[in-house]
Amino acid sequence: MQNNLPLVSILIPVFNREQYISETIQSAISQTYSNIEIVIVDNNSTDNTWQIMKDCSLKDARVKIFRNKQNVGPVRNWLRCIEEARGQYGKILWSDDLIATDFIEKSILMFEEHNEIAFVFSKAEIFSVNTKRNRTVFNFGKTGIYKSSEYIDGILLYDGLLPVSPGCAIFRINDLRENLLEQIPNTINSDFSMHAIGNDLLLFLLTANRYNSFGFVNETLSFFREHSSSITISSPKAKLIVMYEISKIYFISQHRNNRPYIRKFSATLLLKWILFIRNNDLGISEINSLFPCGMWHGINYLFFLAYAAKKALQKIKTFVF
Repeated sequence: MQNNLPLVSILIPVFNREQYISETIQSAISQTYSNIEIVIVDNNSTDNTWQIMKDCSLKDARVKIFRNKQNVGPVRNWLRCIEEARGQYGKILWSDDLIATDFIEKSILMFEEHNEIAFVFSKAEIFSVNTKRNRTVFNFGKTGIYKSSEYIDGILLYDGLLPVSPGCAIFRINDLRENLLEQIPNTINSDFSMHAIGNDLLLFLLTANRYNSFGFVNETLSFFREHSSSITISSPKAKLIVMYEISKIYFISQHRNNRPYIRKFSATLLLKWILFIRNNDLGISEINSLFPCGMWHGINYLFFLAYAAKKALQKIKTFVF
């Protein structure tokens, strides 16, 4: 039966991950869905990563390895993985993360039964290298098909239980090629190809905007490793927030560019500005400076009050329970 199903490319971009890469590759090799290729691109690592990759490729012909002649930055390395892929579907697997053995099987089944969905994602578990404190994220709801607007509005206006990184998701290869952007136009001259914060979220938004729906599997099939050298942990919180907000602003400028929507989004940004951004070292002095010329329309303060109240209630529930 599986021979009649499409080829899935598991894409692993990697740089200096000798302590994790073998386990990551093994989680890809161990998939119950056999019609896969595992495309790994080494971004000119300086440790033993490349040798480990060579050893794995000799043991399993499905493992296809490539190496950049020089470090091209994280996003260009992601794009090289996609360029080398031959599959109909692509699953990005970060070089320090893991997936359950049946991740591909369960997500592809949803694609095959609903061919007009944008992507499929699962619940994920964040596990720490140094502690035993694991936590589950993206507990979105029941397994099923949801409207794309629930993802888009959930991300832009409500900070819903939704992923911003494709580590827990699978896409069509063509959508990865078209919607994973090397650069995101912005007003603060930030090089998104090198810090790689926001390109991942924009991939979700642009792809969701192309289709009517997306799929969710209410099972923990993805595992994110939390450690000091990961982008999320090593980047200052203000920088993380600003870069993701810039990616949202770019999407809104292209696909939701109307005054009421922008004013609601600006209300959510205002709270983040107050709590995390305004005393930053990013050289950003005013909230409206993040918006392209002519796009700023002020703030919907009623929406701001409702949004702030919701976030405060979430904090109280976390503290109490």
